[in-house]
Amino acid sequence: MSLISAAAVRAQALSLGFSLVGLTPARPAPHLPAYLAWIEAGWHGEMNYLARADRLARRRDLSLIVPGARSLIAVGVSYSPVRRRNPALAPEETLQAGVATYAWGQDYHVHVLQRLETLADWLRQQGGPVQARAYVDTGAILERDHAQQAGLGFIGKNTVLIHPRWGNDLFLGEIVTDLEMDAFDPPHREGLCGTCTRCLAACPTGAIVSPYHVDARRCISYLTIEHAGPIDAALRPRIGRWAFGCDVCRDVCPWQKFVQPAAWPAFQDDRSGHLEIETLLGLDHAAFEQMFRGTAIRRTGRDRLVRNACIAAGNSQNNALIPALRRCLSDASPLVRGHAAWGMARLAGRTGVPWLQERLGLETDATVRGELQAGLLAAGGGLTSGW
Repeated sequence: MSLISAAAVRAQALSLGFSLVGLTPARPAPHLPAYLAWIEAGWHGEMNYLARADRLARRRDLSLIVPGARSLIAVGVSYSPVRRRNPALAPEETLQAGVATYAWGQDYHVHVLQRLETLADWLRQQGGPVQARAYVDTGAILERDHAQQAGLGFIGKNTVLIHPRWGNDLFLGEIVTDLEMDAFDPPHREGLCGTCTRCLAACPTGAIVSPYHVDARRCISYLTIEHAGPIDAALRPRIGRWAFGCDVCRDVCPWQKFVQPAAWPAFQDDRSGHLEIETLLGLDHAAFEQMFRGTAIRRTGRDRLVRNACIAAGNSQNNALIPALRRCLSDASPLVRGHAAWGMARLAGRTGVPWLQERLGLETDATVRGELQAGLLAAGGGLTSGW
């Protein structure tokens, strides 16, 4: 069994630019039973990969990831831009689409994983046969739980990892290895939220149903990124102008006053924090690929992003977006057409009735026809709940 200096590992990780590093034994995450109960309740929604038997087995036993796993190295890196406030949170910026801050720069999966792999290579060079497996938000690992055990912070009531001196704008990564450390870090103290419930009160959709319990099926981040089909009409008004993800529960957290700006150039590009709803509504697949190549936004795909933009337009209260919504009524994607119908009815009201009627006469998709009919009912007879 190879033994390595924990101090040397920390120094090497910090030299690679990681903001935080911690070491913990490769044991099952302490809150694994809570995670399994969350899966059993169905709160993971359509993220079926989270409930796969092979992934659950790895979470129970890290040696299924790395045979003879002894240690887990957890790292964190800040992604917070200097200008933290998202345009979608400003009431006067009605033409802006909201994008979660983590997606403003380049794709974190690529950049964090590259440096983690460099660290893993360094581990392999320390002598003897060494196994090391690196993950960035993709492995069957409860990364926030393990990060807390490695001393990187505590888990807040919104289930996000928070560091008292770095806030909660942190990308996390892990290396599971069969190396034995000569020392481990103590777990971070939990319960630092105290009596604060700002995140619960601020969540627009009520996704944080109670402290430390999030129903992903209501979460704006899940709905705008992970959810593939039509979004529940009752939730659409609550999404506001968020087009990709959501920062509300993070922004209201008192610990955010300690947030430190990103040091990595890849995360200092804030262009995605200034997306125009009209631009998103007009994207075709080629323009989408060109605009979001190399960013985390690309993973949601063109149709879902334009779907989200239709909701943002409907919630914008800005009639300047009506022409772009009207064009989306004829989009090649049924997903886009259906949400364009909702956005048109909500934004244009009775003015949009002729366009909705015209499209209804041409539409062959049953789901979209239902959206058009609901839109016509709402636009012609006054707004109802969910509109």
